[in-house]
Amino acid sequence: MRTLEDLDKVMSAPSPALIQFMQELEGDIMLLGVGGKMGPSLARLAMNAIRAAGVDKKVYGVSRFSESGLQEELQSFGVETIACDLLNDEALQALPDVPNVIYMAGTKFGTTGKEHFTWVMNAYLPGRVAEKYSKSRIVVFSTGNVYPFTPVTYGGAHEAISPAPIGEYGQSCLGRERMFEHYSHKNGTPVLIYRLNYAIDLRYGVLLEIAKSLKEGRAIDLSMGHFNCIWQGDANEIALRSLLATQSPANFLNVTGPETISVKYAAQQLGQRLGIEPIFKGQESETALLSNAAKSMQLFGYPRVSLLQMLDWVAEWIDHGGNMINKPTHFQEREGKF
Repeated sequence: MRTLEDLDKVMSAPSPALIQFMQELEGDIMLLGVGGKMGPSLARLAMNAIRAAGVDKKVYGVSRFSESGLQEELQSFGVETIACDLLNDEALQALPDVPNVIYMAGTKFGTTGKEHFTWVMNAYLPGRVAEKYSKSRIVVFSTGNVYPFTPVTYGGAHEAISPAPIGEYGQSCLGRERMFEHYSHKNGTPVLIYRLNYAIDLRYGVLLEIAKSLKEGRAIDLSMGHFNCIWQGDANEIALRSLLATQSPANFLNVTGPETISVKYAAQQLGQRLGIEPIFKGQESETALLSNAAKSMQLFGYPRVSLLQMLDWVAEWIDHGGNMINKPTHFQEREGKF
């Protein structure tokens, strides 16, 4: 893949399982916070699956739409957009009632120095949304940052491991989870907490950051020597299909790929494809922020896009000057400061 058109085509192609899911799911879908990194591709995938399923279903996309052109882009492929500041309670309450909600709103980068805003977005707002949509199914985007570091030989934190987030971003994300969990108990709202790390889109992500370091001749930091990742198209599909895995009390689900990936291995593989010898700095730790996604794979199967395929695509993308989004993951961060 070399162009945005190639990327969009692959990212938004629904699987037979997703098409069947759309035939089974009752009601329309609302994506709250559709303007983030994953929202537009998730919306497009949902629309393509609905059309392929031959069902009459709306997809609503809610965002402030601060990015120029995004609202028009979403409308062009059939999403019904609503410009809304979710922190404005009057505007939140005016949103239509929809039986299926995917909650993607939140903040990560710039947390340091604006901790107050991070907590409002990640812990206060979820309570208001959970009350507004108490009669809906809700899939809540969260993060593996709620987990403690685990030994790299352990296989990653599974859902039964108690959260122990490092830093205020991770702590506020646990606050988000607890708000939805509370209202799931209180109101019987079926909820699934979707703990993701890390989604790979060729324009950003851990693999692209490693490839950029290679191309620019920069040393690759081994501070966080291992990571997980999953193709964003697969992550989007799991988010949609998770609507039928919501429960009360809330269900919890790790979403990532099956491998514990060595940063050294990823750099060497990308280096072979790009004809560049990696330079490393720092030492690999015996622990890392890792998730075990065995439960997700039992429910939905293994991701369709493999690690080697992602490495091939990322190398080709960066080698041919593909478009990039300046939203680094900061996957190397071990102090929880974003």
